[in-house]
Amino acid sequence: MTSSSSSRPSPAPADGTGGPAAPRADCTADSAGGVTFDVAAAAAPDAALVLRRTGGAGSGDVRLPLTPVAHGRLRAVLPSTVDLPEGRWETHVYGGGADLTVRPGLRDLRALVDRTPDPRTEAVAVRIPYATPDGRLAVRSWRRSPHAEAGDIAFAADGATMTVEGRLYGAEAGRDTVVEARLRGDRDRVHREPVTASGGDGGAHTFAFTLPYAALGEGRDGATWVWDLWLTESDGAPPIRLARLLDDIAEKQTVFKYPVLPVGDTGKTVAFPYFTRDNDLAVQISTP
Repeated sequence: MTSSSSSRPSPAPADGTGGPAAPRADCTADSAGGVTFDVAAAAAPDAALVLRRTGGAGSGDVRLPLTPVAHGRLRAVLPSTVDLPEGRWETHVYGGGADLTVRPGLRDLRALVDRTPDPRTEAVAVRIPYATPDGRLAVRSWRRSPHAEAGDIAFAADGATMTVEGRLYGAEAGRDTVVEARLRGDRDRVHREPVTASGGDGGAHTFAFTLPYAALGEGRDGATWVWDLWLTESDGAPPIRLARLLDDIAEKQTVFKYPVLPVGDTGKTVAFPYFTRDNDLAVQISTP
C-alpha cells in the first residue's frame, strides 16, 4: 500500500494559479479507524488518492486506488487495517501525470463522537479528516498501544488540585499504577501520585488520580513549566501517555479550555491543564 515518492511530480496549486483546479473530497470516518474519500474529479487510468506525511520523519506515501462510483465521482477507501503511522497526512490526487492537492468537502465524523472501544483491545487507531489552515484536506492519525484516554477533569473548590478520570485500553490499573508528571526539558524532575481503579462498567480499565498544583510549582522561580502526564507501573512496563483521542476533534488545544487557577496565596503562580498539538494531556505552571 505504500510507495516511494522520489519520482513524483511537483504538486499543483490548490487554487487556480496556473495549474489544474484542485479536486474536492467528501469524507466519511468509521469508528474502527477507516476513512472513505469521495472525490469530485475526472478519472485517469492510474488515478490514486495519495496520503503524504507532513513534517517529521518520512515514512513513505500511502497510495489508495480511486475507482469510479458515479459520473465525475471517484472513491478511495483507507481501511482501518492499513498502517498509517502517527502524524499529519495531506491528501493528493495523482493521475495522468498530475499531482493535485485536495480541498475538503463534507466531513461525516459522527461515528467518532464519544467512541468507547472494547477496553481489552491491544491498540487504539484513530484517523480524523480535517481542514488545514491553508484549505487542504488532511488526516490526523494516531496509533497507541496501550492507550490511556483522559476523560473528565475536575478541580477542587479551593483550586489546589485537579482530578482526572479516564479509561485504559490494552492495560489495567493495578495497585502499583501511578501518574507520573514529567517536567518537560528536565527528565530528572518527576512528581508521582497514586492512581486508583475507579470501578464502574470499565472495572480495572477505568482510573482516576489527583494532582496537587503546589507540588508542581515548587521551586519554579518564575520560569514557565510544562508537565507531561504518563501512567506507569513498578514492574517495568512501558509508560502510557495520557491523551484524549476518541472523538471527532483533530486538534483540541483551541477547543478545550480549562480554568487558570492560582497556586498558593501570593498570586504569582497559576496552573492549568491543556491538550498539546498531539492531543496529549499536560499541565502548565507559570506567572499570570
